[in-house]
Amino acid sequence: MGNPMVSIIVPVYNGEKSIERCLRSIQNQSYTNIEVIVVNDGSTDHTEKVIKKYVEEDARFHYIKKDNTGVSDSRNIGMASAKGEYFQFVDGDDWLVKQATEEFVKTAQLYDCDMVISDFYRVCGRKIMVKGHIDMGPVITRTKFAEYMMKAPANFYYGVLWNKFFKADIIRKFSLVCDTDLDWCEDFRFNLEYLQYVGNVGVIDRPLYYYVKTKGSLVDTQAGSLQLTIKTKRKLFDYYKELYQALDLYEENKLKIQMFYLSFAHDKSKKTKTA
Repeated sequence: MGNPMVSIIVPVYNGEKSIERCLRSIQNQSYTNIEVIVVNDGSTDHTEKVIKKYVEEDARFHYIKKDNTGVSDSRNIGMASAKGEYFQFVDGDDWLVKQATEEFVKTAQLYDCDMVISDFYRVCGRKIMVKGHIDMGPVITRTKFAEYMMKAPANFYYGVLWNKFFKADIIRKFSLVCDTDLDWCEDFRFNLEYLQYVGNVGVIDRPLYYYVKTKGSLVDTQAGSLQLTIKTKRKLFDYYKELYQALDLYEENKLKIQMFYLSFAHDKSKKTKTA
């Protein structure tokens, strides 16, 4: 039997209340040629018990247990052991719609995309909001993607890993990893580096992912420490600037691009419904 088409990487820490829902949504995906790498980041609750149940009943599930070194390190370890042609990320608090992986694969292959991005649901208590930003597709150039991102660089839609689909060859060829030195925005740095090697970007204007907003998340903590925000943004800006320079967009859009320093993370909704 050959390698799986898609490696789904799931970092989790003390997720006993949510990991069952997360893993069940992955197990029930309509697209089945997957491997699921669950990385337990030193959980002290019953997370391991739930993970082992899936590993025992489904050969596609693999378990890595490690000390508590953070989500970036967990993702890096997951990527290092992944065998798929594409990488997909799911956090232990969250879950997927049934056709998520199928939609990603279909778009990536049909339009020869190096990255695919989708809308997502933001779950906050009983409120569920649809989040997105790009209103054209199903495929756009990297330049067009960068022009959209310039308008809202701190939008979750661009910053996170879990609403995107990545080509493993690019990650392996350029040794791309998540930055373990950043406390937040480590996803965005990874995306900015990855985009430097991308051709076409697939756009799915339907939500494929349920993101559960929890206290202590980027939106809550970023405004809490202005000093940390400025320090992190200085680190990130070099990667951000490099991308636009590579696309010959920097000089004519210098002021817009420097607005990155003033933008704060947000995930503006398209519409809201009640759960």
